[in-house]
Amino acid sequence: MSNPDTVAVVLAGGRGTRLYPASSPETPKQFRAVGGERSLLERTVARAERFADEVVVLTRPAYADRVRGLVDAEVFVEPEPKDTGPALVYAAHRLRGRAETLVCLPSDHHVGDDAAFATAAERAAATARETGGLVTMGVEPTRPATGYGYLKPGEARGEGVNRVEAFVEKPDAETAARYREAGYRWNAGIFAWTPAALLRACEGTPLEPLVDALDAGDPEPFAACEAVSVDYGVMEDAEDVYLVAVSSAWDDLGTWDALARVLDADESGTVVDGNALPVDAEGCVLATDEGSHVAAVGVSDLVVAAYEGRVLVVPKAESQRVREVWDAVYGEE
Repeated sequence: MSNPDTVAVVLAGGRGTRLYPASSPETPKQFRAVGGERSLLERTVARAERFADEVVVLTRPAYADRVRGLVDAEVFVEPEPKDTGPALVYAAHRLRGRAETLVCLPSDHHVGDDAAFATAAERAAATARETGGLVTMGVEPTRPATGYGYLKPGEARGEGVNRVEAFVEKPDAETAARYREAGYRWNAGIFAWTPAALLRACEGTPLEPLVDALDAGDPEPFAACEAVSVDYGVMEDAEDVYLVAVSSAWDDLGTWDALARVLDADESGTVVDGNALPVDAEGCVLATDEGSHVAAVGVSDLVVAAYEGRVLVVPKAESQRVREVWDAVYGEE
């Protein structure tokens, strides 16, 4: 097998709890054509193929066969789902000695300009190789969003590249507005590094026992660590972390209100994704699968979503609370 310069690692093991009922434990959102004609996973793999020599999809055991049937990419099956930290360490360990650079991206993002994104991803991969550090890709905020973490740029290192001065947690609206004015970037959860750099950065972190278990060939390596995101587990306290700017329009399709930002609306500000009829509906999001139909009459600022016999109605401004419905229906993840 050849040794590719850049491998894209696509994270496709999540369950998309805030996109219920399009997401379910059996069919999470990455397998749905939310906001487009192809599934989110297919669109992400096609985007990755623009800048990567190979694409690997990282998923949980229950979804592996479905991934293989949907995209032409190698599939890595996580021993168990334990958030992005263990997943990305596992991928880096398997690709060590095989790939020079990894660009790691979620499978549920909307990108307005795939070519511009590819340029930024190539710059991130080059920065990772040149510096031997960890690279995060940051999006210019278009609004004072409270649902994203932020990145504070530090010293400029070149065109579109800065050191990361600080990772900042999700702010309130007033603080988010200040961050936007000050030039902070949204933390998009897209990273680049060499496999060796990530594994080395795990020293002294909650993920070090996992690296040790993988090195030792432990048949159950994930038992050695707790569930932790790569941000909390490694990035926030790491040295030599760099920020590469993303110029393309971007959105995380994690909640229903995101569709209002990425789809064309009618004259009343309502967007339709699927088989739905708005009648005097203002500022709504209406979404269905092929076998469902919804109508919204004389209402405003609602999400109405119908998939596989389940219907959700929620104020658009309360879209983050859909996770509560998931927990009530399916139980906490």
